[in-house]
Amino acid sequence: MLRTFDFQRIPVVDVVNEILVDAAKRGASDIHFDPYEEYLLVRIRIDGDLLDYAEVPNSVRDYLVTRIKTISKMNITESRRPQDGAIKATLKGVDLDLRVSSLPVSNGEKIVIRILDYSMSMAGIDELGFSDENYKKMLEMISVPNGIVLVTGATGTGKSTTVYSILQFLNRSNTNIITVEDPIEMDIKGINQVQVNSQIGLTFASALRSILRQDPNIIMIGEIRDTETAKIAVRASITGHLVLSTIHTNNSLNTIERLIDMEVPKYLLASALEGIVSQKLARRLCPHCRVKRKTTEYEKQIFKVVTDRDVEEVYDVEGCEECHNGYSGRIAIQEVLIINQEIRDALSNNVAKEELRDMVYGSNVTTLLEDGLDKVIAGLTTFSEIINLIELDDDSKINDNFDLKQAISLTKAAHAVKEKELQQKEFMGTREAHDKENAEIENLNVEGLEEESLEEL
Repeated sequence: MLRTFDFQRIPVVDVVNEILVDAAKRGASDIHFDPYEEYLLVRIRIDGDLLDYAEVPNSVRDYLVTRIKTISKMNITESRRPQDGAIKATLKGVDLDLRVSSLPVSNGEKIVIRILDYSMSMAGIDELGFSDENYKKMLEMISVPNGIVLVTGATGTGKSTTVYSILQFLNRSNTNIITVEDPIEMDIKGINQVQVNSQIGLTFASALRSILRQDPNIIMIGEIRDTETAKIAVRASITGHLVLSTIHTNNSLNTIERLIDMEVPKYLLASALEGIVSQKLARRLCPHCRVKRKTTEYEKQIFKVVTDRDVEEVYDVEGCEECHNGYSGRIAIQEVLIINQEIRDALSNNVAKEELRDMVYGSNVTTLLEDGLDKVIAGLTTFSEIINLIELDDDSKINDNFDLKQAISLTKAAHAVKEKELQQKEFMGTREAHDKENAEIENLNVEGLEEESLEEL
């Protein structure tokens, strides 16, 4: 049900505070302020789904946008260009660490607020959902004195959480750790953190050059975005430094290809790259209402091909008051690749993509699909969630099986239809409740006017 605010009586400052605090308490990752011709629609993203939250009338929306831009230290007079800002505050006992982005669109300014929650980072790497095998691999790759370790994934897949967890693990009094970030998302005691500022020429690349003269043991680069940064990072890793960074790719193979596309020499990449952690976030099954069901024949086949296990039952969604459509929270799905000598030789010898793929996924690596299905078996998420989430083109266990790929495509299509129906049902229910509430308010207003008219007579 949409929230309603009495904008005639409640100051805009209090409305903004209430939205921020309530979204954080609900476990939202983002808050969207979407301008329409008739109103400003507020939506919150919970467990990956965007949900309608409130409607702000045009009479106060400019004041609300100005308030958000003010507290995030944006230029309130500039509405023609995108801006970025940040908010750190404690409201109603809730500590908030927010990143704010504005974007000029046809009906005004769209504001998106990212709610940062680093409780998982503080909890440690053993709380990130790694399987036992992947956990051991990750500890092995970050224990080397030099080399580059990459955490990859799309936006909002928990890359920063994983990197900060690794930094917390490596943070020792006898270790000099320096980071280059844009922005600094989490302050860590004992670590020297550099904020990128492109306006004064302090870019990732220029900061890295200076950092190399600061006698670092470990360097963390917030994100490898361009060729220059990639080359400097790789060269730093082969001169006696452990380099950690993130990059936007889907899986281990795509990461290697992306670095090659960034013109990193293959012989340098072969000697520098130590390991890759690829991850995605899947919605976690609600433990209060999940139900068991029999697996279908093609599900059994996929489980057998990918995990080599005969799976007769899996958990599925039900839905209750404690969750959102049967899901509550999210869980990481990981693929951890240690670069072995065979892969290094292949890179140095410029082998074809197909041959490199066979080496990557034949090197005792647990693929994203395999890790996801293992977590389906454990009752942590659903089969349809994993199949819909993970791209299968580079999975060697599925890639050459046409029948399975066709069955999986049909599953994805069915999942998309089901999700759309659930969202539509929820939307209509929300709208009906909202319209009913407005009608009741309108009736009360009419009754009040009638009483006033009678009193006058």
